[in-house]
Amino acid sequence: MKPILKIRDLKKNYQDLDGEVEALGGINLDVYEGELLSIVGPSGCGKTSLLSVLSNLENKSDGSIELGKETIKIGYMLQKDALFPWRTILENCLIGLEIQHNLTEETKNRVIQLLNTYGLGDFMNKYPSSLSGGMKQRVALIRTLAIDPDILFLDEPFSALDYLTRIYLSEDVYNIIKKEGKTAILVTHDLAEAVSLSDRVAVLSKRPAVVKKVYTINIPNKSTPIKNRKRKEFQHYYDLIWRDLDAHI
Repeated sequence: MKPILKIRDLKKNYQDLDGEVEALGGINLDVYEGELLSIVGPSGCGKTSLLSVLSNLENKSDGSIELGKETIKIGYMLQKDALFPWRTILENCLIGLEIQHNLTEETKNRVIQLLNTYGLGDFMNKYPSSLSGGMKQRVALIRTLAIDPDILFLDEPFSALDYLTRIYLSEDVYNIIKKEGKTAILVTHDLAEAVSLSDRVAVLSKRPAVVKKVYTINIPNKSTPIKNRKRKEFQHYYDLIWRDLDAHI
């Protein structure tokens, strides 16, 4: 299978008061169409820097990023929902289309259909203040999907939520991504989240980050994230990845 993204020897350096800081030390990774790939690693190792470079928010210092298609449209879902409080839920979801000058009756109706399909149809004319934290993040995902991206970048999208909301929202996000047939890269500190959600998990080293190992999560009769957590294979992969994490450093 041809990768949709082929990352080779990708490096990123920053300047601070003490000189140059090497965040990414040479990332080598393939991302395949239709997969959900999680990226885990020690705190501060450069996971968000990697997403920023891949999405062209920051320039790479060296290396290459090869696209499996002529052009690839990227959707980026942040840690916080970043909804505008003065805009309705529908208006918030249309922002990307407005910025791209691609808001038509057809694209607007597609967004309305997404809101209806994923349980937010009754709230589309309400404002963010009337929604729970989990619902706001679901709106943020639909806003990201509205531009019909080829790849979704999810940067700790559940980190601001309480534990139970986090689990149930991860279930919602997993189902939406799989139903919409999207490729997704999830950055997370939560190993249980990574193992239960993902097709593969890439483990980064401490900074400057390199890919230490990539695990294919092979759970027989793989199901939804909540059900996957109950399988014996879940604990097996959790333990393997934990040992690779350099979590004590």
